[in-house]
Amino acid sequence: MARREKVMRMSVEQPLWRALTAYRVLTMLYAIGLFVAAYETFSRPWLAIGYYAVLAAWTLATVPKVSGAASCTKRFLAVDLAVALTGILLTPVAVEHWRVVDGGPTLPSIWTAGSVLAFAIKGGWRWAAFASMLVGVANVVQRGAFSRDTLHNVLLVCIASIAIGYVVEVARASERTLARALEIEAATRERERLARDIHDSVLQVLAMVQRRGTAIGGEAAELGRMAGEQEVALRTLVAGGLIPISYASEDASQGAVVRLVEEPDEAAEPGADGAGATDGTPRDLRLLLAPFAGSKVTLSEPGAAVPLPPHAARELTAAVGAALDNVRKHVGADARAWILVEDEPDAVIVTVRDDGPGIPEGRLAQAEGEGRLGVALSIRGRLRDIGGTAELISVPGQGTEVELRVPRAARDVRGKAESER
Repeated sequence: MARREKVMRMSVEQPLWRALTAYRVLTMLYAIGLFVAAYETFSRPWLAIGYYAVLAAWTLATVPKVSGAASCTKRFLAVDLAVALTGILLTPVAVEHWRVVDGGPTLPSIWTAGSVLAFAIKGGWRWAAFASMLVGVANVVQRGAFSRDTLHNVLLVCIASIAIGYVVEVARASERTLARALEIEAATRERERLARDIHDSVLQVLAMVQRRGTAIGGEAAELGRMAGEQEVALRTLVAGGLIPISYASEDASQGAVVRLVEEPDEAAEPGADGAGATDGTPRDLRLLLAPFAGSKVTLSEPGAAVPLPPHAARELTAAVGAALDNVRKHVGADARAWILVEDEPDAVIVTVRDDGPGIPEGRLAQAEGEGRLGVALSIRGRLRDIGGTAELISVPGQGTEVELRVPRAARDVRGKAESER
């Protein structure tokens, strides 16, 4: 099946990148201003001038790098942090010793925090903690001792960066959730629009062909019957939205990206094994029962998915198919049947009812004695294997009703057998 992608981009973290860009430029100017104001305290001013030249060139040249998550690469973050750490470690070489002992600012000063914040916005609080740890070690090395002022500065940078990193992670999760909700809402509105258009055109035409064909008779009656089956199938598809849709989220330069991808269902046909049927992922029972619906079979189901373990879902579907086979075999090809799916808190109940003459009392026991075990094996046996029950209620002249009940903790017999091997 061809894939169709709809991409929607949103961002609440983009303002953080713009703020970081401004912060880096302003703190670079601030660090240079501190150097000019305290020029006399520098024992090697030429070393400081060389460092500030590199710092200014690097800050201005990398403005595009901090414009978004995509451009802010790991390599850039590593070099950026190296520039900050180099400035910290050069401080005791460039300034007088007493200024270092008195707790004077390092060469990059508060510009270092911008480098740590870039880690926080890009990778979250874990990246921020890693960068803060390196900055803290560099500050202790340049002071030559662990002081209260050093601890205060390191803790301030660490706590602020980790808090911002955590906020960014929460914001990204919120973006993904909101993007999914908006995509689902848009898909629902589109489906409702298509349903209206189809109802006003195709479904009405099919219903008219069915009525006219039945009235005319002959070959036209067969054409009407086929039109009726297609009407029911199309109405079920439009009303239930049975094609499963998967949502994959990514992070891009503009925030969360959600791609809507249409994928074929692996167990779309009743009784099919499905390539992925043994992976333990619950199957939607509605998808398996949908093909049974037709002009003679009415399927009523909940509006939400009815999940069951893969093997239990297939066995229950096969039991429903066996019940419908019995209707066609014993009541006739023109018999009508109704399938009702109920999703209870503790069990899933599927009821199959027909408009036939019913089963005479004792007929089932007689059939089992004669070796005809359709009900005993194909229906009751399947339900028993998955921990469920099957009840058959039949009143002469009032049709037959088969109630299939599968508890929520249904056993996946195949899955157990494979895990024991």
